[in-house]
Amino acid sequence: MAMAAALQVSFSHFIILLIFTSSLITRSSTATPPSECRLNFPDQAVPTKSGYIPVNPGRSNSAMFYAYYKAQHPHPGPSSQTPILIWLQGGPACSSMLGNFFEIGPYRVSQCHDGNRNDVFLKPNPGTWNRIFDLLFLDNPIGSGFSVASDPAEIPRDQDAVAKHLYAAITGFLELYPAFRSRQIYITGESYAGKFIPSIGYYIVKQNEQQPASKRVNLKGIAIGNGLTDPVTQVTTPASTAYNVGLINERQRSELEQVQSAAVKLVGMKKWVQAANAATSGVSLMMNMTGLATDYDFTRKRPYEQYLVTRLFRSKDAKRKMGANASIEFNVCSTKVRAMLNGDVMQSVKSKVEELLVKKVGKVLLFSGNLDIRLGVASNEAWIRTMNWDGIENYMKAEKNIWRVKGKGSELSGYVQKYESLTSVVLMEAGHMATADQTVNSQAMIEDWVLDKGLFGNKSE
Repeated sequence: MAMAAALQVSFSHFIILLIFTSSLITRSSTATPPSECRLNFPDQAVPTKSGYIPVNPGRSNSAMFYAYYKAQHPHPGPSSQTPILIWLQGGPACSSMLGNFFEIGPYRVSQCHDGNRNDVFLKPNPGTWNRIFDLLFLDNPIGSGFSVASDPAEIPRDQDAVAKHLYAAITGFLELYPAFRSRQIYITGESYAGKFIPSIGYYIVKQNEQQPASKRVNLKGIAIGNGLTDPVTQVTTPASTAYNVGLINERQRSELEQVQSAAVKLVGMKKWVQAANAATSGVSLMMNMTGLATDYDFTRKRPYEQYLVTRLFRSKDAKRKMGANASIEFNVCSTKVRAMLNGDVMQSVKSKVEELLVKKVGKVLLFSGNLDIRLGVASNEAWIRTMNWDGIENYMKAEKNIWRVKGKGSELSGYVQKYESLTSVVLMEAGHMATADQTVNSQAMIEDWVLDKGLFGNKSE
């Protein structure tokens, strides 16, 4: 009966639970000093460049919002060689301002705790990803965040449409700023962006094959955090993960596995929305069994607080400083855009990751927080081992190296496993929003991976 009831849960819950937000709740917090408890917008939080790039130029006014930040301390060498990291949010319809102001941008939003006030303010992010690299945030798909969809019919329904719009935005950005054309580009993001990133990576590779050298995008790699990439495989892992950490018993695991199997069967029948409904049922059943605040970090007492970024952009001054259209009513995630992608949720993009590895086009980083029950370590490893790539056997045999950001004798940061162009990382004491939970360690990870340093360059710890 429990399984039957679970299968009735609405599809919307599954998508809502795939909203990828970040937490500004620290594991131990203190009251905010009154002097800080006001909305400020420091110059370093203001993008170096921002605005709108048409995705269907000449045909409509639909446009993607971008916010570009120059590196604070560029890596030694000519600025023309500074890599550009592109960040895409998940959702599948959440603003990349989540990544910017919750996770990897130069400033993070935090909640005031000053008497009766309930405001937000910005504070420096010691783990910003634009420390030595340039950073570009894109609000994708159109209709999300500050991006504009002039006609609902233009909002993507699948990954092919998403990739076309992202390609228009990336190439449009390079046309606006031709000095960036030769820069190395790494496309990064998390969660549902585990589908966006391989899709645009694959699309760039195909387009580059048809373009002269002067028009190619210099893609050097993709990085996905706690990603949803191969749903049919990943949907089977939460039951065993919850059981292994002691959240459910053997009977409950069996019951949950039956619901997960139902989702897999529906994927095989290409009943995409029904498959997503079944996956939703599994998530809801597990949450009812465990009583967790969130399965994205089973140690948290409260879910990640996505509303803080929405509150930040209630301010017209904040919108103005970002270079966004002040008339847009900003929401952290768009229910309208999310609904358009209902049929996409359970479809896999694993083959596109395989293509990037097979063609040796750049490198691939897959990282995850160890506290994420749904899209964490077990979920990542489950689909990685099924890849059709001639290096997968050697990757599976590769050492899982102990990783300490501050060197030997310091606290454990996680684990790194690497073979040729594929690297996976486990970030310790981190949940779904691993880059928010471990800002400094995630900064070290992305920098060492791009620069091929330490364990990320086949060197010992």
